[in-house]
Amino acid sequence: MQIKLYTLALLTAGLLISCVGNEDKTATHKKAAIKVSLSSPTEGISPFVTMSGKIEAVNNANLSTRMMGFINKIHVNIGDKVKKGQLLISINNSDLRAQLAQVNAKITEATAAYNNAEKDYQRFKALFEENSASRNELDDVTSNYEMAKARLEAARQMKNETESQFAYVNIRAPFSGVITNKFAEEGTLANPGMPLLAMEAPGAFEVRATVPESEISSIQQGAPVKVLVKSIDKTIDGKVSEVGTSAKNTGGQYPVKISLQETNANILSGMYVSIQFPIEKTKTSQAVLIPESAIITRGDLKGIYTVSTQNTAVLRWIRTGRSYGDNIEVLSGLKAEEQYITGAEGKLYNGAKITVE
Repeated sequence: MQIKLYTLALLTAGLLISCVGNEDKTATHKKAAIKVSLSSPTEGISPFVTMSGKIEAVNNANLSTRMMGFINKIHVNIGDKVKKGQLLISINNSDLRAQLAQVNAKITEATAAYNNAEKDYQRFKALFEENSASRNELDDVTSNYEMAKARLEAARQMKNETESQFAYVNIRAPFSGVITNKFAEEGTLANPGMPLLAMEAPGAFEVRATVPESEISSIQQGAPVKVLVKSIDKTIDGKVSEVGTSAKNTGGQYPVKISLQETNANILSGMYVSIQFPIEKTKTSQAVLIPESAIITRGDLKGIYTVSTQNTAVLRWIRTGRSYGDNIEVLSGLKAEEQYITGAEGKLYNGAKITVE
């Protein structure tokens, strides 16, 4: 009896699994195919090469001090507009004031010695002219007079040096501009060379970029370029103003600077841009180009969806090269005659059933 019941239970379970499997297959077959649009790569010679860069103000500075001391007062905040010569930071200068007092005392002492030496010199000079003093006596007095004058001049120069140090404890704006960053707070210790404030003069901007050695020979100073500001989707005209000739300290990347023309676009320092450098056509080869929007990124891998003979989506990994505006060069993984998916009315995945619009 128990064996019959056990056999019946197994048959019932098998029927249920079979029904569920059939339902899943039916559901799978009933899934609607995803509508997609296809495109073919463009093949040709591009007249420019695209690099990334960053906008910077032409006049910018990180302000620091040559003196060590505690910061008494920071007179500005980030975003404040300042004028040339305006006091920005005050650093404790009690040591300098004491040093200046000592120097003033030395000047007083040296002045008194100089005055006495000058009187002796004038007196002995007159006596020598009257043959009332010897040449040796005049020479000794003259030597004492010259030494007194030199000590007074040394004390005065020491005072100038001490007073010049006050410029490093009272930090002033080197030009009119805007405070862009603050690296220290009141009460902290300022060390020589440590940046305390950053400022820049708005209005005049430039772009700094780094170019690999494979492209640097194609970039000429004075060449006009197009600069795309990604964050505001604006294109600004520029000109290559500097081309670096050494990559010794930049990891094989050559520094390039682009001066921007005046524009009404709301650009700010620190914005990232794409620069289109014109290059000679004879230096480029036939390139397979696809739009960057069609590329699928998974970590460090880049791929693109293509169509199989069974009308399913196939994710194919590709290797990309240089950027040309909104397009990117495909080095391997896609041929010029093959089509790829540029848009879909649904979420694509590897093996998804598709239909072409």
